[in-house]
Amino acid sequence: MPADSPARATAREMIALLTGAAGFTEHRPPSHPLPPDGPLGWAGYDVSRERAGRRTGEEESVVYGTGVVGDRACVLLAFEFGFLGGSLGRPTGDRLAAAYELALTRRLPLLALVATGGSRMQEGMVALTQLQRVAAASTRLRAAGLPQIAVVRDPTTGGGWATVGAGADVVLALPGAQVGFAGSRVRPADADPHAYSAEGQFAAGQVDAVVPPGELAGALTHWLRALGPHGALPAAALPRALSAGRLPETGREAVAAARDPRRPRAQAYLDDHFAVRLPLHGDRCGGTDPGLLCGFGLRADGLPVAYVAQCGTPTRPAGYRAAARTIRLADRLGVPVLTLVDTPGAANDAEAERAGAGAAIADAFAAVAAARVPVTTLVIGEGGSGGALALAAPDNTHVTVDSYFSVIAPELAAAILKRPPSKTGATADQLRLRPQDLLELGFARSIVS
Repeated sequence: MPADSPARATAREMIALLTGAAGFTEHRPPSHPLPPDGPLGWAGYDVSRERAGRRTGEEESVVYGTGVVGDRACVLLAFEFGFLGGSLGRPTGDRLAAAYELALTRRLPLLALVATGGSRMQEGMVALTQLQRVAAASTRLRAAGLPQIAVVRDPTTGGGWATVGAGADVVLALPGAQVGFAGSRVRPADADPHAYSAEGQFAAGQVDAVVPPGELAGALTHWLRALGPHGALPAAALPRALSAGRLPETGREAVAAARDPRRPRAQAYLDDHFAVRLPLHGDRCGGTDPGLLCGFGLRADGLPVAYVAQCGTPTRPAGYRAAARTIRLADRLGVPVLTLVDTPGAANDAEAERAGAGAAIADAFAAVAAARVPVTTLVIGEGGSGGALALAAPDNTHVTVDSYFSVIAPELAAAILKRPPSKTGATADQLRLRPQDLLELGFARSIVS
């Protein structure tokens, strides 16, 4: 398949695109023959299967086995859309369950190359219940701390999207692919087709990246390196300070330095700290927050770190949910976490309230509190109340010289206390929000300068 061909590739073409000269070793599950014309006795089903086999050269709609992508061994499973639309029947379920079990037994990541139209109607409820088998197998892999990556191809719809695809830890999509639970023949006639595309799902935070075929092998190599499995990993190292300067003498100076538009922001810190960054996108609930960057990074020494970074804007509910998703994934895979705190506070508009701001912030607090991996925090700008504290590591938070952290913004504190604006500076001093105050109060472990 040409590197950027929009045509549908076969299962084996996709596997070859990723494994190259390293090759692929196919596995097959024990054979459990179906009764004539399947469990429903659907007239013509055997003929359809035989015709699909002749056309594709495959015995079923899924091929699976072990291979090497880049320099990382993994279990690959690939759907063959040419075989009855890549649909899931009982024999497909046998292969999918066996692929997950192979990954579990060998402690390897699972890489799924998905192209499916959903469950096979010729097998009725027997086909539909294969989704439960897949969900159970995926859950066992998740409990074992093994990563699952899905590449959704054209098309990926129905139960295959809702289990193997959307159920993966990381979801990549090929450009222009049809992706959605409802296939083209069953969705409302007036439905917006963009919502059912790879690009539309990315915009809605359901897909982490849209990757051209020619870049797929490189992207997956990085993801496999980042997600592991790993041995024991050290805590995330602190990024080096990107701003020079003295400590502020007053609270007003501290706030002004943190709000200075010229100071380094999260993007600069992440670019300086990581050799490779692999973004996670969206909250999987239909929302995104461009002011909150999440993902996994590889340092120059090759060690992986998960990151959650605020970008100086009010953090929205989707941002907190994406942060919690990232922290929990890192915790399950044994990867340390780095958070960069920089927000005037949580978004407090009506839309944020309707989107569940309180619950999303609570979930972020819970994800940090429950993490078994080390979480390291660097405050690089504004630390605005609970909206910032939700992403700060208890007992492992550090601050830069151009940052502050406060229970409330000094302007709002003055207003609540019915003080005139001229008293804002004095109020900032009373709040003891300077970096050196935070160190003395025991909130910060160090000032990074």
